[in-house]
Amino acid sequence: MDTNIYHERMIDLYEHPLNFGTIENADFSYEDDNPLCGDVIRIDVRLDGENQVSEVAWSGEGCVVCLSSASLLTEEIKGMPLSEVKSFSKERLLALIGVKLNKVRIKCAILSLNVLKAGANQMPDD
Repeated sequence: MDTNIYHERMIDLYEHPLNFGTIENADFSYEDDNPLCGDVIRIDVRLDGENQVSEVAWSGEGCVVCLSSASLLTEEIKGMPLSEVKSFSKERLLALIGVKLNKVRIKCAILSLNVLKAGANQMPDD
């Protein structure tokens, strides 16, 4: 696929984010930042009775890469078992993004994943 299409998709997700917002009474919430660039992401997750993601939302501020990554990640984990969320890899997220990124931009891209996993890892394994 043409990389311009990926760039356009990232800009579209930045301008029209998916799953943006907060969840009251979430099963877990976590927030962190990237002090190098000022990106801030918070992710709220609600689980169903089978420990699968039933609702997910994110909020924050940052660059196009950071915010579009949060949209892609939160869309991807809907319905996912918590155990799979905990093992979601950086490589899988970067494949979803589909654009070659330099080291600095990779840190922007994976902030949402780091936040998600930090929150998920506070939950007991079932």
